[in-house]
Amino acid sequence: MSTTFTEKEIAYLKSQPLARLATVSDAGQPDAVAVGFEFDGQHFYVGGHNLPATRKYKNIAAGHTKVALLIDDLPSVDPWSPRGIRIYGTAEIVGRVGRFGPGEHFRITPSVSWSWNIEVTVSQENRGAVNKIIHVQTA
Repeated sequence: MSTTFTEKEIAYLKSQPLARLATVSDAGQPDAVAVGFEFDGQHFYVGGHNLPATRKYKNIAAGHTKVALLIDDLPSVDPWSPRGIRIYGTAEIVGRVGRFGPGEHFRITPSVSWSWNIEVTVSQENRGAVNKIIHVQTA
């Protein structure tokens, strides 16, 4: 079973075109890259041009399937209003047709997620407030 997201979190995820994906190499070196993604309500999909030639692909193909995915933005600097969702999960390589065309994609199954300033909007009055929601996989 994977993590669940609130309606506001799902709307936010579907409104964002860019994420950062972190993988780890055989040597334990973390690697984070900007990626386009799709979200079907349960899984995240990451594709791209010549995906098998990328470091992220090689890391996942080598069996390092634990990944982190960060979707965030900064709608305002006055007041300072970062918002986003961080996801830990497991990636697998699958064939599919998606926004990135046909071919291999990563299917990421989330196991835990954190969100901030998705459920509430930061204003001058609650400037210091951070709304965090943690969703943990249940067995």
